[in-house]
Amino acid sequence: MPRVRTEPIVFVGDKPTMTYVFEVVGQLLSGAPEVKVKARGKAISRAVDVAEIVRRHKLTEGAVQVHHVRIGTERLTNRDGKDANVSSIEIVLTRAGGAAGGSNLPTAAVPGKGAAGAEAGAEPAAERAADSPPPSASPSR
Repeated sequence: MPRVRTEPIVFVGDKPTMTYVFEVVGQLLSGAPEVKVKARGKAISRAVDVAEIVRRHKLTEGAVQVHHVRIGTERLTNRDGKDANVSSIEIVLTRAGGAAGGSNLPTAAVPGKGAAGAEAGAEPAAERAADSPPPSASPSR
């Protein structure tokens, strides 16, 4: 019987960073109280980038925090049959209000997978728009 994963985990690899950012934001917007971002080896720096971008993303700004970070070493067998130590990281991102849903993070459908709940996200977005600096001036041609 296949093992079913019950908690949202995003494994970071070689894809572009924003691919993982959208996956994490999508999980959080769909109601997950926490998302684990995991990586090994050279992908560790990309996992840290993903966590920081999510934390500062305009949809999640102030509503997501780093709960904890776990680092370690995993012993793997490479293609040559030799054992190798590989560094690993697990970054747990949570809604700032906790699992009880007290955050100002809107819950909405992931773009392209259904209609977004306008009533859930309208007010916080308007507040953020009022607090954000005006866009840079550009020619209107």
